[in-house]
This record gives sequence, C-alpha cells and structure tokens, in this order.
Amino acid sequence: MNNPLDCSKFVKFMVVVTNIQKRKCSCLSCELRDLVFSNLDEEDIRQVCETKEEISYSKGEVIHNEGELIRDFKYLKNGLVKLYKVTGEGDEQIITITRPYEFVSNINAFHEEKYMYSLSALEDSVVCCIKIDLIKDLILNNGKFALKLITALSKTSENIISLGLEIRKRNLAGRIAFVLLYFSSEIYHSRIFELPVSRKEIADLISMSSANVIRTFSEFRRDGIIKTTGRTIEITDMNKLEVISRRG
Repeated sequence: MNNPLDCSKFVKFMVVVTNIQKRKCSCLSCELRDLVFSNLDEEDIRQVCETKEEISYSKGEVIHNEGELIRDFKYLKNGLVKLYKVTGEGDEQIITITRPYEFVSNINAFHEEKYMYSLSALEDSVVCCIKIDLIKDLILNNGKFALKLITALSKTSENIISLGLEIRKRNLAGRIAFVLLYFSSEIYHSRIFELPVSRKEIADLISMSSANVIRTFSEFRRDGIIKTTGRTIEITDMNKLEVISRRG
C-alpha cells in the first residue's frame, strides 16, 4: 500500500522541479543589464546567468578580505557595504560606503590578482558574483560592453574620490553633518534612519577621533538639529544641518 506521506513529498518535489524548469534567468530583467550588460545578446546573458551566484551576507559579515585572490566580478544587489583597509595597528581605514549596483569591489579587478581592499556588509546584503574569467572574455569579444563596463568602473572610482574630497575639505562639524546628510539623502531618502555604522566607524571614515564624533553628536542634539535613540537618527533641522555642512 502506498504511503500517503511519500506521495505528498513526491508532489512537492515535482512542483519544485516544474518551477525550476519554468524559471527564467533573472539577469534578463536585472537593473544591472541596463547599467552595464545592455550590449550583450541573450546568449551571453544566459551564460552570465548560468555561472552567476547570488550570495547573502549578514550584517557585519566579511565579503572578502584584502589580499584574497580575485575570482569573481562582484556587485551589490541589495544592502549596504563598506570598503576599507586595515592599518598596521589593526585599525580600519574606511574608503567608502556604497549602495546597490555600484562596483566598489571591482576597482582593481582587471589589473591585480588580489583584492587591495576588504569589503564587509553594513546591513544584510546580497552580492552577485560572476566569474572574472567570463567577464574578461566578454570584454575581449565585445567592445561596446567593454566600454560600458569601463565607464561604470570609472564612475565608481570618481565617486570614491569625490566622497573623500568632500569629507576632507570640511571641519569636524561639517564632516559629520555631510555624512548624516549623505545617509539621509543618498542612502535612505528619509530624515529618520538607522545609522548603519558605529561612532567609531564614522570617525574612521572622516579621519577624526571617536571622542570628537561623540561630542559633535551631543552638540547637534543640544542644538535641536538631530534626535537620537540608539542608532536611530532623526534630522529635526535639515536647514541648519545643511548650513553646517556647507560652511565646513
């Protein structure tokens, strides 16, 4: 006599198999196709899709370390990450904080064998990994794709340089105001957000001491510019914060 439980398992298995067979390559509708892969035909896209891995990382998890071999072309699909170097004293020097569909992990992917920087998740994040050898083959065989990819990587490098310059040309209060406005307008698009970095990480990003960062936050709260509850930030006086950032 057939076991009803076994039949149920078989039906579920067949549903899963059918769904896999019907599932289309997500790369065909991915936003990244418009950003970089629009010059590839469907056969190339399917090849990318067949070799691509989507890997989930928890908040705080390291995606790769400086010095590891570069095996994949990586881009952030969801979440938030930081690019950084670790100094000889063991401190982090944050290079940039980046959003989905930017290519911070790939800025040295085509002229070095190993990563020059470390990358870790500031929030739960999803990273798409495509074999670097496949990307190199596509570059060699498709000039339009190569040009679009070079343009995207150049913009990423320019954004990193620009962020660093914008921060460093300001004084302490201006730097912190700039960072809060960056998270508010560029990352979360809200006056209220959960700060994804610690005060220590902000200090690393803006090249100031943690004590100075903590004191400036206290001054902003005292002056009614922000409210804080744990890591939750509410910008209560956007105009004043923008003035402090500009004066910096």
